[in-house]
Amino acid sequence: MNIPTNFFMWSMAALPIALLILLLVKFQVSATKAAPITLAVTLATGVLVYKADAALLLSEGGKGLWNAFTILLIVWTAILLYQVGNEANAFAAIRKGLRQLLPNQLLQLLAIGWVFESFLQGITGFGVPVAVGAPLLIGIGVQPLWAVIISLLGQSWGNTFGTLGAAWDALAMVSDLESGSSAYLQTALWASLFIAVWNLFTGFVMCYLYGKMQAVKKGMPAVLVIAVIQGGGEILLSQVNTTLACFIPSCIAFAAVLLLGRSRCYRENWSCARSTIMQPVEDTDEAGPHAVRALLQAFVPYIVLSVLTLAALLITPLKMALEKVSFSFSFPQTVTGYAFVNESVEKFSPFTPFTHASFYLLLSAVIGIWYYSRKGWMRTEQIRSIFKKSAAMTLPSGIALICLVVMSKIMDGTGQTIILANGITQVLGTIYVLLTPFVGMLGSFMTGSNMSSNILFGGFQVATAKILHISAPAMLGAQTAGGAIGSIISPSKILLGTTTADLLGSEGKVLREVFLIAIPAALLIGFILYGILCI
Repeated sequence: MNIPTNFFMWSMAALPIALLILLLVKFQVSATKAAPITLAVTLATGVLVYKADAALLLSEGGKGLWNAFTILLIVWTAILLYQVGNEANAFAAIRKGLRQLLPNQLLQLLAIGWVFESFLQGITGFGVPVAVGAPLLIGIGVQPLWAVIISLLGQSWGNTFGTLGAAWDALAMVSDLESGSSAYLQTALWASLFIAVWNLFTGFVMCYLYGKMQAVKKGMPAVLVIAVIQGGGEILLSQVNTTLACFIPSCIAFAAVLLLGRSRCYRENWSCARSTIMQPVEDTDEAGPHAVRALLQAFVPYIVLSVLTLAALLITPLKMALEKVSFSFSFPQTVTGYAFVNESVEKFSPFTPFTHASFYLLLSAVIGIWYYSRKGWMRTEQIRSIFKKSAAMTLPSGIALICLVVMSKIMDGTGQTIILANGITQVLGTIYVLLTPFVGMLGSFMTGSNMSSNILFGGFQVATAKILHISAPAMLGAQTAGGAIGSIISPSKILLGTTTADLLGSEGKVLREVFLIAIPAALLIGFILYGILCI
């Protein structure tokens, strides 16, 4: 690679990202309008500054379109699952049942927005928890904007070891970490320690958003119990089984929440009268003795989703059989005028429909329709409406999602992404250690995926650690922790939430709020890392 790392090249690489943030946050332009503009700027900088030719743009654009297609399938099926529950009035049953099991409204919020989101992230990922969680939070009375924000927060800590360790496996692969080796276990330990800090941070933030310091005080026992189970459990399991390091603690935390609902601290009916994120919910019927049974019935599609996903991912013979059906495209090698090479790919991002999250979301929605119809919760004429509404909600966000994913692939393929990181390192020297999480955060912001962030910057972090003569496992741990934090500011994930929350066009408002959470958290991880390695 002969790309010069100077201020001009760095600023041109940063231009599309800066413009996207400016349009979304400052000018409150919807993602549907902002994404095409920033894609056009990315194409211009790629051609005029980074010397990309038409073949490279077509190749990287094709990769982006293919990735966007697989993501859009998740969006549509997640919205479909939401519409099924909405038409069946299942969210009212969920609200009443939760009130019976968890009289404390703050504990309800933590149960859905933190623990259930963590559970979904443990087995699915790829934005599914945000798409599914936001409507559930709205169902228990959270305002749509804050439902999106809380669902983003709740899933974020599981972005490394969630999805059965997908992002972690990617980090280990690009960093040449042999499974079970000392470096592998050290890196897993560092990563889980940093993520545990972030996990605790998100719990207190949710309490603060709900009712400021009054809610922080009230929620402290629950937050500490859940954080110890989730964060502490992940630390322990990272040294034993990275595949289940997020999923198992999330399951235990869910059981713990139900027990907390019977504890002296939370068994009484309580809510914060001054909460600015809750909205009045019409609920004329008091929660009766059958509310818990109705809650379980309302959750049937989500239980089906969990069981099917776990079976397909953990039963090896079944998983191998399902993965035999696969579709992919090949892409040729491309080179920029600066000799930045994108190697040829025989099978790019294979799409295995029977192990893809959208397949299980679709099955869960169909089973939900059948079950709710059988229980008398849904009429036949509502089914057609479900599919129409799902398509109508998906189409507007599709444009923005396609543009954002294509933009990230072109930035990566033209060398703009790596120049951003290289420029920061060359200027800052050892101070870069402080900002290590921000590189991981940048990767997640651009690609919408901690896994992609780890692939982009994992090798870079190892090389930087060698140059600075500091611990590579610690740097990699901060990298993926930063990627987890970055998942809350990812425009594509925000778009998933605003779409299912019927809040399309408010992406800038969400981004503005989550920036105020993500930046202090990344700085905290950076200060911890710098204090350990450099002081």
